[in-house]
Amino acid sequence: MHPIIFFSKMDFSQSNLFGYIEDLQELTIIERPVRRSLKTPEEIERLTVDEELSDIERAVYLLSSGQDIQGTSVVANLPVLMRQNPAETLRRVLPKIREVLHVAGVEMQLTAAVSFLTVLQEELVSIHTYSHSFLHIILQHLEHRDAGVSNAWLETLLAVIEALPKETVRHEILNPLVSKAQLSQSLQSRLVSCKIMGKLANKFEPHIIKREILPLVKSLCQDVEYEVRTCICRQLEHIAQGIGTELTKTVVLPELVELARDESSSVRLAAFETLVNLLDMFDADDRSQTVLPLVKSFCEKTFKSDESILISLSFHLGKLCNGLYGIFTPEQHLRFLEFYKKLSTLGLQQENGLHNDNQLQLQTLEQEKKYISVRKNCAYNFPAMIVFVDPKNFHLELYSIFFCLCHDPEVPVRYTMAISFYEVAKLLNSGVYTIHKELVTLLQDESLEVLDALVGHLPEILELMANGGENSGSESKLLSIPDLIPALTTAEQRAATSLKWRTHEKLLQKYACLPHIISSDQIYYRFLHRMLTIILTNNVLPVQKAAARTLCVYLRYNRKQEQRHEVIQKLIEQLGQGKSYWNRLRFLDTCEIIMELFSKSFFCKYFFLPVLELTHDPVANVRMKLCYLLPKVKSTLKIPTDKHLLQQLELCIRKLSCQEKDKDVLTIVKRTVLELDRMEISVDAFQKRFYENDLLDQEKERQEHLLLEMEQLEKEKQQNEGRSTNTNDKMFEKKRRDSKTSSVLTKSITLSVPGSSSGTSAGKEDKKSKLVRSQSFNTQALHPKYSNIDKCPKKSSATGYTSSVSGMGKSCMLSFSDDSFRSHSTGNSGNTAFLSSSSRNLFNSTDQKSNGNKESQSRKMSIKNRKSNP
Repeated sequence: MHPIIFFSKMDFSQSNLFGYIEDLQELTIIERPVRRSLKTPEEIERLTVDEELSDIERAVYLLSSGQDIQGTSVVANLPVLMRQNPAETLRRVLPKIREVLHVAGVEMQLTAAVSFLTVLQEELVSIHTYSHSFLHIILQHLEHRDAGVSNAWLETLLAVIEALPKETVRHEILNPLVSKAQLSQSLQSRLVSCKIMGKLANKFEPHIIKREILPLVKSLCQDVEYEVRTCICRQLEHIAQGIGTELTKTVVLPELVELARDESSSVRLAAFETLVNLLDMFDADDRSQTVLPLVKSFCEKTFKSDESILISLSFHLGKLCNGLYGIFTPEQHLRFLEFYKKLSTLGLQQENGLHNDNQLQLQTLEQEKKYISVRKNCAYNFPAMIVFVDPKNFHLELYSIFFCLCHDPEVPVRYTMAISFYEVAKLLNSGVYTIHKELVTLLQDESLEVLDALVGHLPEILELMANGGENSGSESKLLSIPDLIPALTTAEQRAATSLKWRTHEKLLQKYACLPHIISSDQIYYRFLHRMLTIILTNNVLPVQKAAARTLCVYLRYNRKQEQRHEVIQKLIEQLGQGKSYWNRLRFLDTCEIIMELFSKSFFCKYFFLPVLELTHDPVANVRMKLCYLLPKVKSTLKIPTDKHLLQQLELCIRKLSCQEKDKDVLTIVKRTVLELDRMEISVDAFQKRFYENDLLDQEKERQEHLLLEMEQLEKEKQQNEGRSTNTNDKMFEKKRRDSKTSSVLTKSITLSVPGSSSGTSAGKEDKKSKLVRSQSFNTQALHPKYSNIDKCPKKSSATGYTSSVSGMGKSCMLSFSDDSFRSHSTGNSGNTAFLSSSSRNLFNSTDQKSNGNKESQSRKMSIKNRKSNP
């Protein structure tokens, strides 16, 4: 066998080498113009300014003889000069700026507009001084030939109008506005006048607006240019809010009706949007007689001939339908609903397989973008349409549209549905189970943008899904979990494999809600180990920290001690004692989170000594981070209980102080020693200075003990279930033997049955009363928030407290939040400790009494047999 040799296609002959050299020479030629563009010594000399000049003198010099870029820099620096020396700036700099702006370019004009607005917003001068010095400059440049510059100065003026006193506005702005709004003025001047009128409408009283502004408004509504009619039409909303309901009905509404029939589509669109925004100001008669006919004709024309305004119509349709809801007839209600359904599927005929040969013509790119925007607006309005049809009719009327929008081929549509999903779930309430499949679909969406939008309200959505709304029980929760858990794990894996680590971080943070949604075992087997893997393998620090916090939350609410010990052991071995210093740093981060979420005793029991072991870490960064953490570690100690741990801490500090060789770490050690010396350690008894922290820590500790009690009660419940099964088998066997005895024995037995049955029934009543008492202990031990535990399905009423705890473990997952235990007094911890012993005594006493009843019954039967057979 001979090796196969692959020859390269590159040719290193002399001709080709010269070709490569020529290519390199071309690259050097490309760089030459860059070198030529550098400033010459003469130019540098002209741009140089004497360093001894003050800021004011330098600004005046640059505005007088500098270049445009230097003047623009001075104008941008105007707010700074006003802060340092406002009097000199107003006296010397501002007049120069006014002179320069007459011949300035676009960049300096835009910069000046922004600087003037900054001076106003930061209140660097009084409003009187501002109106005297700055207002005239703003008004002079409102009609600049460049539209961008004109708009920039106009935005500054509109902001100034809000701050100026009424008299100044009236003399300086309103009076000149009368001449500026005339037809003889330029188009730019009339457009500026329209926007100023909308702002002035909220500044003056209605009678002033009626006398001085409304005549100008009517004149501009009849302007020959459609741009002016469109502009004033959009300002009618602000004008109507300023003049009130009565004048709006008599003056504004007729103008809107006329503009809605305008020959220009942009004017009709502006009139339609203004009508929709003013629906609340019209009474029922105006809506039914004037607004509704206009809207109907507008919608019909739009769909038949004028598709250019479909986007705006679809955006306002939800608000329109709910605003006219009270005056719709059933036929009109159905017509608008069908119109919404058409818009929701606009452009999807081919995707849905409903096309034929005539429909195979390619749509233009512009039309496709328009249809996508329409469907996106329909997704935005979907919650409003649920209100329109009533949530009870959702499945019949809107579910098919909801399905189409969630499966839309375009990402912006699905993204909008993901954002509004929580609103839809809230509106459906107890009927939220109907959209469970769509939640799974969006969680598994191929676009991470959709997932990121859904994750924002994921805890609230999952809670609604788990509880089946506010008014339903826990049955729907069990139905939803089998599909949700795989979808949640798939979503996390897709986010982990992408480059969008912020989405992954956000998802991990939201997954901390799962202990309130699903059972402890499901979290342990499907999510908890995954969090640990992310901490160990992921390279993004925020993602690792998010996974660490979520893992600590899972550990906090885990209900099996064996599983908790396993996780704690893995954290210590794989993180705290890991080979990588990066893992050991994450162990310290995790310990900081544990100190926040768990009680002090929990941290001291499991993590205190492993943390101190890192004082011997070979990496300086780990020892440095540990030093920063030591004050928090010391705050977890209680004297005299943790006196031995305090000694260990002091010993480690001494070793660090004596043996540390790294200068940076030694500096932090000295600083930490001083901070530790100033700290006061809390004692076992409550102190006033630590009262709130001690109370919070006691609540955490009590919740941890309650978890242990519940785990013990679940074990006892399982043992009692096995014991009751054995007792039932023995009873069945005895009944089978007794059925084979003689008839005489049967008669004697029947004579003695009443007494024994009464004794048995009394025993059962006694047992039942004690079980009720046991259940009362259950309700005392738990917060009233979780009193719905009784609603959970129970296998047997005779299992009492343990049965309710077991049911709670599977279908009514308990959420031990801090708020849920605040109503407890400190004495309740005694009740929880009493639970396990009382439940054990309860079951032992009931077993003994039942056994005693059986023995008394057998004795009576044997005595009667002797009497009947002498």
